[in-house]
Amino acid sequence: MSKVILITGGSSGIGKSVGEFLSNKGYIVYGTSRNPTKINNHPFTLIALDVTRLETISKAIATIISNEGKLDVLINNAGMGITGAIEETPTDEMRNVFETNFFGAIEVMKAVLPHMRRQKSGLIINVTSIAGYMGLPFRGIYSATKSALEIVTEAIRMEVNNFGIRVVAVAPGDFATNIASGRYHTPVLENSPYKEIYRQNLDLMDAHVNKGNDPIEMAEAIYNIINTQNPKIHYKVGSFMQKFSIVLKRILPDKTYEKMLMNHFKM
Repeated sequence: MSKVILITGGSSGIGKSVGEFLSNKGYIVYGTSRNPTKINNHPFTLIALDVTRLETISKAIATIISNEGKLDVLINNAGMGITGAIEETPTDEMRNVFETNFFGAIEVMKAVLPHMRRQKSGLIINVTSIAGYMGLPFRGIYSATKSALEIVTEAIRMEVNNFGIRVVAVAPGDFATNIASGRYHTPVLENSPYKEIYRQNLDLMDAHVNKGNDPIEMAEAIYNIINTQNPKIHYKVGSFMQKFSIVLKRILPDKTYEKMLMNHFKM
């Protein structure tokens, strides 16, 4: 029987690319969107789910189990970005991003685990970010949400190991998607002491995404993980330099690495 896969945030970007790729490989794929009725001609099935609303999570999982009788793979992909100086970013906006990127991912895991436990099998893939391995200027809150999800992945995989359930984290670098359009951007304030450097960094972030790799790389990586009997805990998918930056952080003195980042971001 074909594996049944759920991808949160499957209407666009990485989620859509992964879902289309897996669907073409013969898997039964369900993607999610907060408003699937507004999306036409999607390459795989979309159902309503908002990771910040528990009732929509329960309903979506129940729909899949009713239709298919099982759920083999959860790809926790739904997320949002946030930019801004920590000092100037509204705390409520910080909480909103944590609700989606961190607590939302946890709530979906909590919803699927009873079904996977009954099956005595299952795979959960948490999509994090290479940004979660380091504190990036003007993206500190986003980095923090993804770093937190990496650590939770390490913990929960040990908790569910005896049930035949595997949990991994996949950290993408910059990919050519529409993620920038969905970010919360702290406004560039005219009287801000961060005005010029923040505006410059916003332009750099957009340029990195626009020049990012094809998201098909993420699709191929996730396909390989699904077909690996004993997957690793952490995967990184991106350009050589983005992945190498994690290695440098491990081996360089803290202040040397910080200086390297500040030079990169022209600070």
